[in-house]
Amino acid sequence: MNIINAIINLVNNPVLEIKEVYTNKNRINSSGDALEEYIKDLFAGTFNTTVEADRLSKISEVFSYIGNNSNPPDGMLRNGDAIEVKKIESKDATLALNSSYPKHKLFANSEMLLDSCKSAETWIEKDMIYAIGVVKSHKLKHLCMVYGLDYCASTEIYKRIKDTIKLGVNTIPNIELAETKELGRLNKVDPLGITYLRIRGMWGIENPWKVFNYIYERDASKNFNFMCIINHEKWNSFTNRFELVDLSQNVQNLIIKDVEIKNPNNPAQLRDAKLITFSI
Repeated sequence: MNIINAIINLVNNPVLEIKEVYTNKNRINSSGDALEEYIKDLFAGTFNTTVEADRLSKISEVFSYIGNNSNPPDGMLRNGDAIEVKKIESKDATLALNSSYPKHKLFANSEMLLDSCKSAETWIEKDMIYAIGVVKSHKLKHLCMVYGLDYCASTEIYKRIKDTIKLGVNTIPNIELAETKELGRLNKVDPLGITYLRIRGMWGIENPWKVFNYIYERDASKNFNFMCIINHEKWNSFTNRFELVDLSQNVQNLIIKDVEIKNPNNPAQLRDAKLITFSI
């Protein structure tokens, strides 16, 4: 299964009542967690699976790993891409990434991953899909999927900033430093030695609709808008891409366009890509 399957499932099963659907199935209460469940069904094709045991079995076939906010990523497709799900409530809201900087790819040697994720299958790196949904009043208003390679810069860009800050913290004189995975922790900062300071990164990124507004604008007259951007190289790697092309010939609101997008590492360079849109 891959992103092409997910788009086909979306077009054939345009479920918009996110929270209500999953609460009724006794799966989840949080609209954010419900969006993650929705994305699982989107990739596994289990929207119409009424027996929960059968649904979980199918998801297990499709995903090698399921994570959460504390244990990234949100999911890994077996022998396929990784997925990070983000919910926002306003169409123009930014994405809060908290202590984790944006990922253009997911690497098995990342210190942020659990051993269970690293050993879920044999892998070194995976392309990262960001799946962002605008959920308001229990309704999925907008959904987009974009690859980290096309959305955010390479790891070294962010890591350079993080390492520079940590280096600066370590040069503060007369302060006791503690080992931490955060940007820094300073102990005994006061004369009594009873106060400490935790220094954490709070990363954020503009949502893809704003980042790619030069090639796509949502239709405010529609109840639901979907956008997906797939770079040319990735698009050609999917053997089932022609199924989506054929479907677009029969579904009026499913459109596939050739576009050029900016290289996140060098905006002066443009990349060929496919823009896939669907609206209801």
